[in-house]
Amino acid sequence: MGDIAKGVLGGAWSLLVGWILPTALNLGVLALAVAPSLRRTAVARRLWPDAAPGPMLVLLTASLLCGLVLHALQNLLYRLLEGYALWPARAYEAGCRRARAARSALADRTQLLGLERRARDGTALGPLAAADLVRVRSDPRLARAVRKDRRRTSAQRGLLQERLSRYPVDPAQIAPTRLGNAIRRFEEYGQNRYCLDTQLLSNELTGAAPDKLCRQVELARTSVDFFVALLAGHTAVAVLALATLPAASADVPPLLAAAGGLLVLVPLWYRAAVAATDEWAAAVRALVNAGRKPLAESLGLVLPKELAEERRMWTLVSRFSRIPFHERASALDRYRAAP
Repeated sequence: MGDIAKGVLGGAWSLLVGWILPTALNLGVLALAVAPSLRRTAVARRLWPDAAPGPMLVLLTASLLCGLVLHALQNLLYRLLEGYALWPARAYEAGCRRARAARSALADRTQLLGLERRARDGTALGPLAAADLVRVRSDPRLARAVRKDRRRTSAQRGLLQERLSRYPVDPAQIAPTRLGNAIRRFEEYGQNRYCLDTQLLSNELTGAAPDKLCRQVELARTSVDFFVALLAGHTAVAVLALATLPAASADVPPLLAAAGGLLVLVPLWYRAAVAATDEWAAAVRALVNAGRKPLAESLGLVLPKELAEERRMWTLVSRFSRIPFHERASALDRYRAAP
């Protein structure tokens, strides 16, 4: 039983909970709300056999197959929701401008709250801090939000900081969507802190890091996968319900209600996916912080004592993996472990 439980809690668990379970839920909605009207169409009557297998067997089989297909297409789904794939150039640029403006506004609001708290505590503000205080207070775009922020409790102000933390530190890394920024913030963590390109060295890092850290990252991502698969399925079922309307005149109200309800839930699942990235970001942060040393050892390197030297080392390692070999790569010799 221990081996069985270990196998269930392995990689199959992420596939089951992240992709197959939400697919089963979406297919259940399809069977209850859309399938009765869909089976009355001429195409469905031709495709659907008279002696069809039991509905539970069909649902189970379809959930398994569609879940595997979604799992194979996960990169495309994520890139679409992050704003990297199938986005027109103008829409991408407009989304990035909105995201930069939202990040800047959140940063100014949190900065103002901090400066006003220091002023209330009697802490003397330096010239730069005093200038920032005047600048943010005089910004008409923030006046209404600032009035609300001043009435917030400490816990609510912490949530404001949490929203700001879902953006990348580097403004050049801003993505056009909230999910894209929430994911990009931990994709840039290793590069920002240690000059370690975790995207380029992802396989090396997860292969060298302790299994517990890798498992934490996998489980944290499963929650995001669940909501991504759920909203993708909701969108597909809603579109199918709307496409069925011309051939199902008698069932128009139920189909409209089903499509409308699913489309209303899509933004909710999107927000849930963005919030679920917090745990994923924490797991990736732990993986980078605690996995650097095993990674260096697996590459035959020794971590320098100085942080600046470590950043130089990871920069050289990233370049060595990204570009063709050059004689300048011999600069890595100073960090290599003794044979």
